[in-house]
Amino acid sequence: MAILERDDKGAVAHLQMNSPERLNALSDEMLAALQTQIDVLKDDKSIKAVILSGIGKAFCAGHDIRQMTAGRDNADGGKAYFEDLFARCTSVMLGLQRLPQPVIAQVHGIATAAGCQLVASCDLAIAAEDCRFGVNGVNIGLFCSTPMVALSRNIPRKHAFELLTTGDFMMAPRAAELGLINRAVPADQLESETRALADKIAGKLGAAVKIGKEAYYNQLEMPIDAAYAYTSGVIVDNLMQRDTAEGMAAFIEKRAPDWEKP
Repeated sequence: MAILERDDKGAVAHLQMNSPERLNALSDEMLAALQTQIDVLKDDKSIKAVILSGIGKAFCAGHDIRQMTAGRDNADGGKAYFEDLFARCTSVMLGLQRLPQPVIAQVHGIATAAGCQLVASCDLAIAAEDCRFGVNGVNIGLFCSTPMVALSRNIPRKHAFELLTTGDFMMAPRAAELGLINRAVPADQLESETRALADKIAGKLGAAVKIGKEAYYNQLEMPIDAAYAYTSGVIVDNLMQRDTAEGMAAFIEKRAPDWEKP
């Protein structure tokens, strides 16, 4: 079986990391498989939402430590391999953010180090109540510097720094309180709750969600005046869409919109 399974249902693509013996670690093979699907999905107009989950006991345990250790056997002690590894990982994390479709992490078991980064890099996340999150590389002498980027953009800085420096785990309900995930649900409801959210998003006008997702991340990095100037242009462009005009007319006329097919 493939290391990354894809199962499409309607307008929702479900990607399942399938390396349970490695706790779905972000090995070279897993990163390559994720990048391939990102490259395919970015041009797939039939897909309006993406679910990312893991098969087995865990969502994702971070980078493959065995592969990283093997990289040290190279003449340069692994420096070139490590540089390439984190460049590829960054490409995947940013690729998820830059997909036109919202990406929902369906999280169970554990999400640690780069696995926690993966959750933080998704647009939305739902986790089982007994799921644990951590950026605990510091416990083996490796500060989670790259996971820190996504984590610190999801939760308040002091809480992020505490997790990074202590290596402590955080349970899903606390992760929901701090904003790393949208909500924690009973384990037996995880799949249905995630699917319901994906289906709700997939039922919206895809062009509007695509425009909005791109603008959402762009404006976050801007001063407030620049953000308003930028998003004013975005919303005008959105208003000029044929299907947006149809949606507004349907609202006034109290009927379902007749949107064009993708």
